[in-house]
Amino acid sequence: MPLASQSPWRHLPNAISMLRVLLVAPICWLLWYEQWSRALLLVAVAGASDGLDGFLARHYGWQSRLGGMLDAIADKLLLVACFVILAWRQQVPLWLAAIVCGRDLVIALGALGWRVLIGPIEPRPSLLSKACTLAQIIYLLAVLLALSYWPVLRSSSLTWLVAVLCVASGLHYLLYWSRRAWQVRHANTLSPPGSGLG
Repeated sequence: MPLASQSPWRHLPNAISMLRVLLVAPICWLLWYEQWSRALLLVAVAGASDGLDGFLARHYGWQSRLGGMLDAIADKLLLVACFVILAWRQQVPLWLAAIVCGRDLVIALGALGWRVLIGPIEPRPSLLSKACTLAQIIYLLAVLLALSYWPVLRSSSLTWLVAVLCVASGLHYLLYWSRRAWQVRHANTLSPPGSGLG
């Protein structure tokens, strides 16, 4: 049996993440023209692919820095685009879309700052972040289901759950990576030349 790193299927999770990126454009088009049921189908496919690529990467040891970055980029593009368009179409609260976008902006700026000031960063989504992403996908599916078939699926509780998770995970990222940055910079300052910590 070939090693995980040598398997011809090792790039499959990355290909699935790229598929999710490619789905963003048609989903946006469908949302803009209020083709709710078709958008629902594609968002469901994108949501399922998010779970599938992560499962394959973890289960078969096909994880990589590129895969982590593609997965994060695909999620953020999809979710931010959906929330912005649905808010523009007055189908989700504007304040909720602002929270979703604000969280991702903070994370993106933090990652850029880390890359510039410290070095390469390897995406490590926390359980709180994964719960936030899952809640956002479920929320979008519920909104599109309500628009397509069952208006009773509109739920203020789910709206507030997404908002709370976004704020909590954003603060967690900010505090965790600020502490990590301080530790790394402090270690580099104190370590003598040739210690391997620079």
